[in-house]
Amino acid sequence: MNRPLLKFCGNHSLSDLKLAVQSEAQFIGIVFAKESKRQVSISEAEAWFRTIQLKPCQKLVGVFVNSPVSFIKRAVGRLPIDVIQCHGNETVDDILDLKCQINKPVWKAIHQDQDTVKKMQAYEGVIDGFIIDTKTAKWGGSGVSFDWQHVPAYTKEAKRQGVHCFIAGGIRPDNIDRLLTYEPEGIDIASGIETELRKDPEKIRQIAKKAGFIHATT
Repeated sequence: MNRPLLKFCGNHSLSDLKLAVQSEAQFIGIVFAKESKRQVSISEAEAWFRTIQLKPCQKLVGVFVNSPVSFIKRAVGRLPIDVIQCHGNETVDDILDLKCQINKPVWKAIHQDQDTVKKMQAYEGVIDGFIIDTKTAKWGGSGVSFDWQHVPAYTKEAKRQGVHCFIAGGIRPDNIDRLLTYEPEGIDIASGIETELRKDPEKIRQIAKKAGFIHATT
């Protein structure tokens, strides 16, 4: 089994961020959207990064929901953001405008339904990665999964486009084995590595172990 890329998202305290950085995750996510219960302000994140640094192999993903380009610019200018994740209703034109103004990779979240592949195709040549998430009333971090039998189709489409594809929504230590049978390229987890809305080191360790980053005897 190929090890998937890991993205640990929704870090909303210095403690969360430290645990994520100490983990095997290659991507660390911070949410700047007011729609999220894991929202972080730019100034809060600035304070954290005065005391902590990502590993050389890690990248910081800033998550935004229908945010003005001016706000994203401010975040990118003040924080070591490597990737911009658009998790709202951003159109192709919105992403093109964003990329014209900010020279960073942009990922787009797609809410899974029967038209997911068509939606992915609409962004071909525009974005640098997809997050396929469960469609709920919330903007991410819902802890609800979708039918993972469709994962190979999404992975195939992303591979055809030459971009990343992360699967999100309701992934936990007790069900990640089932997801891994569909060989996702990447896994994006927020609530599944939390206890009472805080990152849990044991759940992080279990995810890393099951994803093949920690030897089975550890």
